[in-house]
Amino acid sequence: MTRSDRYLLDNQRTEAGERFDAFATLFDPTTFRHIEGLGVGPGWRCWEVGAGGTSVVSWLAKKVGPTGKVVATDIDTSRLTGAARPPVEVRVHDVGAEEPPDEGFDLIHARLVLVHVPERERALRSMVGALRPGGRLLLEDADPALQPLLCPDEHGPEQRLANRLRQGFRALLADRGADLSYGRRLPRLLREAGLNGVEADAYFPLTSPACAALESATVRQIRAELVTAGIATDEDIDRHLANVASGDMDLATAPLISAWGRKA
Repeated sequence: MTRSDRYLLDNQRTEAGERFDAFATLFDPTTFRHIEGLGVGPGWRCWEVGAGGTSVVSWLAKKVGPTGKVVATDIDTSRLTGAARPPVEVRVHDVGAEEPPDEGFDLIHARLVLVHVPERERALRSMVGALRPGGRLLLEDADPALQPLLCPDEHGPEQRLANRLRQGFRALLADRGADLSYGRRLPRLLREAGLNGVEADAYFPLTSPACAALESATVRQIRAELVTAGIATDEDIDRHLANVASGDMDLATAPLISAWGRKA
């Protein structure tokens, strides 16, 4: 993340922990599959950018073991304290504005980070520069513009309300500098950054309890902003949260696009 008062989804809020738990359930299997495919193992030096929560950091720590190192950075590290023991080092760091915390990393990973960073071009250059020769970069970001709906099957008033609120959420993100079509550009950007062997894929959860948990936590976290912006009334939001809690709607996320490559 970048240090900015404009960031919509503050780590300090109670709902942020619920969001991190939902992201872990939804996306950790995909992330872990990709990192394992890149060969992570004992002794590797890794940088987890914009770590937020602890699930990926703790998993990496087990993979690299006592001879390796995991540097976990974020502008707000309050939710990382539980992981701050060897081989994990936690640092407050703004990837869009500051120099890398170190150099010579075997692996650098960022998930759902750069889409929110206004200085994303600088952040990408910083990460590529911090890789050792042969080091791997894995970037995973959403592309809300590619699939903008919360309910792709918009068959009733509950789904129409859900999609209206999702449209408002996207507008709030864009107003704060998020690039809602960033994910699809990752393969090209990695090639242009000079990485070799670039590949990419996408994961698109369509319905699950974690999708519902993520939606509930997100709407509760941004409720005041939705109302202030005139996007929804408190009554709209209460009705939507009740609809989500009913379990009768198929809720989707934006596609998570993963792209990876190797430094020459």
